[in-house]
Amino acid sequence: MTAKRRPTADYGNHKTTDRNFVTILRAMNEYLLKPSDLDTLRKIYRRSPYDSKPPIAVYLRKDVEAKALEVWGSQEVLQRELKKKEDQAKRHRESIFEVKKILREFQSRNEVKETMWQGSGRVVMTAVAINASNFLLKLLAWLYTGSHSLFSEAIHSLADTCNQLILAYGIHKSIQKADPQHPYGYTNMRYVASLISGVGIFFFGTGLSMYHGIMGLLFPEPVGDLYWAFFILAGSLVSESATLTVAISAIRKGAKKSKMTFGEYVLRAQDPSVNVVLLEDIAAVLGVGIAAMCMGLSTYLNSPIPDAIGSCLIGGLLGGVAAFIIRTNIAALTGRSVPVDNITEINKELENDAMIRAIHDAKCIDMGNSIARYKAEIDFDGRELTKSYLDKQDLELMLEEMQGLKTIDEVESFMLRHGESVIDMVGAEIDRIESQLKKKHPEIRHCDLEML
Repeated sequence: MTAKRRPTADYGNHKTTDRNFVTILRAMNEYLLKPSDLDTLRKIYRRSPYDSKPPIAVYLRKDVEAKALEVWGSQEVLQRELKKKEDQAKRHRESIFEVKKILREFQSRNEVKETMWQGSGRVVMTAVAINASNFLLKLLAWLYTGSHSLFSEAIHSLADTCNQLILAYGIHKSIQKADPQHPYGYTNMRYVASLISGVGIFFFGTGLSMYHGIMGLLFPEPVGDLYWAFFILAGSLVSESATLTVAISAIRKGAKKSKMTFGEYVLRAQDPSVNVVLLEDIAAVLGVGIAAMCMGLSTYLNSPIPDAIGSCLIGGLLGGVAAFIIRTNIAALTGRSVPVDNITEINKELENDAMIRAIHDAKCIDMGNSIARYKAEIDFDGRELTKSYLDKQDLELMLEEMQGLKTIDEVESFMLRHGESVIDMVGAEIDRIESQLKKKHPEIRHCDLEML
């Protein structure tokens, strides 16, 4: 006797929405039903898609559609009411747009005020104040002496001030909350601002310094009295050293927190804003030394040539700093991976989980602001998953139910019920694993585990 088999569906071509679920909110928005209209419909509880939230109530789509036709009489009437509701919502959005904009700006200002004077923001704003003061002093000294090296140093301080204002804007944007247009937030704005800063240093600082130095070599002019210029350079050295100390302290703290060496933290531009301040201040301290040496030689030799050469050297120094800043920030903006050791550590922790047999195609991207996104293909251990499911069941009761199965329909109903529960359990296990991973590695804000 041939065993009776149930008819199979071609899932590649078979399309149906009969068993799709609809939430209460969707039923109210898309079908214009009231909560009281849904009371008579069969309610199903499903695992919440949000972490640590209770199960949510859903309804079968075919039931909701039938109820909507019962309430509104026809599909045409429902569509007309939906159009009317959409027009009302549009007018409402337009009427409150300005109020929401004002509120967002107010909240943004408060957030910036709290953040701009902490961590990277404090370093950048300190550098802005000091470099702006240095620019004014060097500008006055250049106007008094006519020194090419001093002119380059003034341009250097002006470039630093402008670039650090750009960095401050990048920090301001990077702390904004995610929105529908930018679901992962604006964290990369720090890298964008640092990249613009590097380009500005190259074209503005390097270009003007080299131009002024070359013009001094081609058309030398007598240098004026440099006596007061040396005092201004000494004061500039002290102030630049102060901001350099603040930047070094901030990078040491960041490197310790990220479990990197000082050099690795700088080379990876892990905190691009502070990194730019550090490199600019190193260049500034070296530039002051170059300017002082060349101005001293010009005074000793009574020749403008060493001073002009100093301007070219400072321009070359700025060009090197700009090239490094541009290279490191381009690497970050093109989807740079976190260090391989960190990914290996995360993978080992996942593989130690009893539910996981193997991990494939693991990737972890640095998104800026000490935020990372981890993605991996997970090969679940089906036996362990099933054992865990069975541990939560009354096996004796299940056995009695199985022994009472007489027809194919009863077998199908039994398997569908438990199969659906097992799939729900897979989702719950993924949520558990992701939650544990984020707790152990707080830098992972976005975790995407896909089941093979």
